Amino acid sequence: MLYQLPDSDIERFMDEDVPYGDLTTMLLGIGALRGEITFTSREATTLCCTEEAARVLERCGAAVNFLLPSGSTIDAGVTFLSASGAAGSLHAGWKVALNLLEYASGIATRTRKIVNRVKAVNDSITVVTTRKSFPGTKKVAIKAIMAGGALPHRLGLSESVLVFRQHTAFCGGLELFLQTVTGMKAKAPEHKIIVEADSAEEALAIAVAGVDVVQLDKLQPEALTRLVQQLHIVAPAVKISAAGGIIAENASAYAETGVDMLVLSAVYFGKPSDIAVSITSLQP
Repeated sequence: MLYQLPDSDIERFMDEDVPYGDLTTMLLGIGALRGEITFTSREATTLCCTEEAARVLERCGAAVNFLLPSGSTIDAGVTFLSASGAAGSLHAGWKVALNLLEYASGIATRTRKIVNRVKAVNDSITVVTTRKSFPGTKKVAIKAIMAGGALPHRLGLSESVLVFRQHTAFCGGLELFLQTVTGMKAKAPEHKIIVEADSAEEALAIAVAGVDVVQLDKLQPEALTRLVQQLHIVAPAVKISAAGGIIAENASAYAETGVDMLVLSAVYFGKPSDIAVSITSLQP
């Protein structure tokens, strides 16, 4: 089961949308009338944040009748969440729940599409995502990519070691930096040392320096295939990741290059999932 967002996030989402109650429902005088809300996919969707959407509705006073868990992939026309309660409760939770579902499921659906294409080529490749999610949405974004079958590449600067040329510029350049790799590994033996290369020449030098992972940025699949073959010869134990410009349309081609990991950001950006909401009266 995927992790769930904490109650503090649910409270924050509600406070953004209903800080002082629902003025429309109050003026209509319908808040106490009984009803039911259902959420139905309008397209093939990999669901995410159904648990959080349910908790939003429960926080508003509704009772959840049914839900499918995050990570479920469904066809168009499938009802995956329903709840019943007072109209005031249903209307208070409606849009917050829907926004969570549509944005998170959009990321999960895009992720699942890429993962499926990659695994169809090579089941051993891992698809991971960068920390380029929109600020303030990381918990939702990471849950969504995991619902889609990917893993986070980096959750933040505090738990991983990834060296860019922007770092080595302060170390006297790449060549001098590579002389310190052994010392870095001794200082942090529980961490993998990942170094990004901007060219084939840099990649080969990085690989033989004893790093754990060479990350290749923005190489086209044909050139990447040739370089991967060379890296397997000079440093067979080093893992290889490809990053930069990987999208659904070229994921299969990158999977065919022989790399161990595909690093991407594209899944964070795109159209939300299309989800229909129905609120009906249960009054006799």
